[in-house]
Amino acid sequence: MEKRLDIIPLKDWNLFNLFNDKRPYLIAGPCSAESEIQIMETARGLKALGISVFRAGIWKPRTHPNTFEGVGTPGLKWMQRVKNELGMKICTEVASEKHIFDCMKFGVDMVWIGARTTANPFLVQEIADALRDTDIPVLVKNPVNPDIDLWIGALERLNQAGVKKLGVIHRGFSTSEKIRYRNRPDWQIAIELRSRYPELPFFCDPSHLGGAKEYLQEISQTSLDLGLDGLMIESHCDPSCALSDAKQQLTPKELGEMLKGLIVRESDSDSPEYRENIHQLRAKIDVIDESLLYLLASRMNISRQIGQYKKENNIAILQTNRWDSLLEKVIGRAAEQGLSEKFISTVFNAIHDASVQVQNEILTGGQADGTGK
Repeated sequence: MEKRLDIIPLKDWNLFNLFNDKRPYLIAGPCSAESEIQIMETARGLKALGISVFRAGIWKPRTHPNTFEGVGTPGLKWMQRVKNELGMKICTEVASEKHIFDCMKFGVDMVWIGARTTANPFLVQEIADALRDTDIPVLVKNPVNPDIDLWIGALERLNQAGVKKLGVIHRGFSTSEKIRYRNRPDWQIAIELRSRYPELPFFCDPSHLGGAKEYLQEISQTSLDLGLDGLMIESHCDPSCALSDAKQQLTPKELGEMLKGLIVRESDSDSPEYRENIHQLRAKIDVIDESLLYLLASRMNISRQIGQYKKENNIAILQTNRWDSLLEKVIGRAAEQGLSEKFISTVFNAIHDASVQVQNEILTGGQADGTGK
C-alpha cells in the first residue's frame, strides 16, 4: 500500500481563478522571459483572459552551450512587475538552491521542477532543503524517462522537507521514435500516479508534450477527459520572435480561442438515470474481471504443469517459434474484435513472461509463484 503524501488541496493554495468557474486551473506565459516589454505585453493579454498565474522561464536548461539559456535573475524583476502592477501570481522553473533563494527574494509565488532536474535526486534534495520551512507551492514535472518511482521519489523528498502545497505536471517522456508529438504521452503512467495519489494536484503541460501549437487543443482535451486538474500552457505575445520553443507557443488571443473549445467533464453526476446505468455497467465489468482472474489462474496452473513436464524430460523452457506463432494468431483474432495490436501484445507478452518465470522457478527448484521474486 502506498504511503499517502501530506498535501494541502489545490483550492486552498489561493493562486488560481477557475476557467468558466470550474476546472481547469490554468498557468500560462512564455517559455522564456526575454525582455520586460515581452513579459508585460504577454501578461496583459493573459490577464484579460482571466488567467491569474503567470509563468516564464528565467533559467533555461539547454542541451548545448552557447545557446539562449535564459536571462537569469534580472528577469525576476520583470516578473515582479507583473505581480505588482497586474495582480497576477508568478512562477518559474528552479534547478538549484540559488534559484530558490533568488525566487524568494523577488516574491515568486510558485515554482516548478523541470524534467531533467526531477531525474537527479541530488538536485531535488538540494531544492527540498532550500524550501524547508517555506510556504511556496511546488509542481514537479515527470522525469525525462518513464520512471514513475523516480517521479514519486522527488515528491517524497519535497514532502518530507515540509512542502505540502505539492503537485505534478505531466509533460510526456523523451523518445527516439518518430511520433506526432515532441514527447511520448504515456498516459498510462500519469493514470497510475493519479490512482496511487488521488490527493495530488495534477497538471498537464501540452506545450512540451506536443511541441507544436496545432496539437495543444487535442492534448489539453485528453488531459481534461482523464480528470486532470489543470494546464500549464506556453503563451507569447509574438511567438515568431521567441528565443526558445517558438513552434509550441500561442498568442494570448489564440490561447483564448483554444480554451473556448475545451470541454470540461464533470467528475460525477447526481442524475438517477446516469447512476443506475453506470452502476449496471460497472457491475458487468466486475463480473468480467472475476472471470479474467479465474482464467489467468487456470492458465498459470497449466504453465506450472508444462514446466514440470519439461523438467522431467530435460526440455528448454523457451520455445520461441511457438510463441511467435501463437502471438501472431492472437493479434489477428484480436483485430477482428476491434482490439489494438499494441494492447494485445502488451497483455499477452506480460502473461508469457510470467509463465516463463514460473517454469524457470520449477526448473531451478525455486518457489513458483509467478512474481519473479
